Amino acid sequence: MTDLTLERAPLRSFALPQIFRGEPAFAAAGLLMFWLMLPTAAAALLDRRQFLGVSVWDKPLKFQLALGIYLLTLALFASWLPAGFVAGRRYRVYAASVLVAIGLEMAWLMGAAALGVASHFNATAIGTLIYRTMGGLAIWLTSASLVYGVVIARRGREFGNPALRDGIAIGLMLVLPLTLVTAGFMSAWGSHFVGGVASDAGGLWLMGWARDGGDLRVAHFFGTHALHVVPAIALVSSAVFGKTRRWPVRLGAVLFVAFVAYTFVEALSGRPFLGFIG
Repeated sequence: MTDLTLERAPLRSFALPQIFRGEPAFAAAGLLMFWLMLPTAAAALLDRRQFLGVSVWDKPLKFQLALGIYLLTLALFASWLPAGFVAGRRYRVYAASVLVAIGLEMAWLMGAAALGVASHFNATAIGTLIYRTMGGLAIWLTSASLVYGVVIARRGREFGNPALRDGIAIGLMLVLPLTLVTAGFMSAWGSHFVGGVASDAGGLWLMGWARDGGDLRVAHFFGTHALHVVPAIALVSSAVFGKTRRWPVRLGAVLFVAFVAYTFVEALSGRPFLGFIG
């Protein structure tokens, strides 16, 4: 594959056929997550039960969307992996284990919604055991971003756009540590609320984040989207500063981590994100 092909691969790969060629299993699983949103949304319309002030099916819907985007993003960036890497036996076993982890996570979220019980921070003995197991599976499925990032970072001079290569690699590698810190603290805290009323009713539009206190989900959300934000910074940097200047990308990554840290501290202080909006 030529330098120019490698440089343009992620942009060209937004077409579904290209995404499927990059990582067909992740691409198919990502689309499956989106398809699952249809019956889940139907259940939300028909089932009037609520948990923490919102539909019991709200959380499965959000996770289906998030996991679908995550899997399709990995399939997109698979274009930057070495030739033959995705077809390797060890990788296929690992990728299958990631998909199993995602499947088990979704099965529990859907099951908890059907039962009308908490999928997270469940204080019962069995709920605590399942929650801890799901936490381990969440770490495992997130490790795929780290694997991709490390492999792409090692490819070096094969790319005609080092700035974009750095942005993709750094963004991917940041997901796991940022997730471990934010989600790990939430788990130890026992809730994502810091002050205010422990209810998602009246939360920030679309996201549901608390408006009367801190919400640790904010930092967790931004941390998991490092694989989107940092490559976007790299695209802008390549256009403004050139493809060979990597320092703006690295500076942008540092500033992004600082922003995630700010939202984390803001939540711990009991202040809502975008508190000036109502």
